Amino acid sequence: MRLMVFDLDGTLVDSLHDLSDCVGLLLAEYGLPAPSQDAVRSMIGDGVGKLVERALDHANAKDIDRQTAIHRFMEIYGPRVTERSRLFPGTKETLNRLAENSWTLAVCTNKPVAAANNILRTFGILDLFAAVGGGDSFPVRKPDPAHLLGTIALAKGTVARSIMVGDHANDILAARGAGAKSIFARWGYGLPAYADGATAETDRISDIPVIADTLLKDS
Repeated sequence: MRLMVFDLDGTLVDSLHDLSDCVGLLLAEYGLPAPSQDAVRSMIGDGVGKLVERALDHANAKDIDRQTAIHRFMEIYGPRVTERSRLFPGTKETLNRLAENSWTLAVCTNKPVAAANNILRTFGILDLFAAVGGGDSFPVRKPDPAHLLGTIALAKGTVARSIMVGDHANDILAARGAGAKSIFARWGYGLPAYADGATAETDRISDIPVIADTLLKDS
């Protein structure tokens, strides 16, 4: 089997608006100003904990307990995970095309697995995925390759016939560490430099099926 593993935020789902809104709501509770959406964009990719820590650091809020703030953020974000989030254009069509071409699909995200499943379910695509490896599914998370390897195992795939697609350096580093091929999603939130080490890169998710067939044509 051939396995395509996708990151979630910034790759399948444009979740920036909801994440930015909830960061603003959290900081408002502490009497702090909300960071700009561009600032929040740069904070995404390492999971909720890092997002909250970076938001507090951005606000120079050194005296606020990080764990309490993270817990409160999840309370705020939980009911709002799909309030303004949307699939990137062409996502559902591309996933269906891959499935029709006998690709098995999975998600490897640093977002908590319950939130990830909720988002995928809301957009009607959860059933397309054989496995969802969240940021709390394993003892480690991306860029640690064990997160990707664990997700591949959940999907009953093999590294040699798996491709990781993502918009962050963590996705590319996890793939390299695992020995898997990778495609950098230039349509997402990541800086161009994050593509360093990727096997391929593209501006459009609709290009993924053709690129993927090329990458695994000899495997």
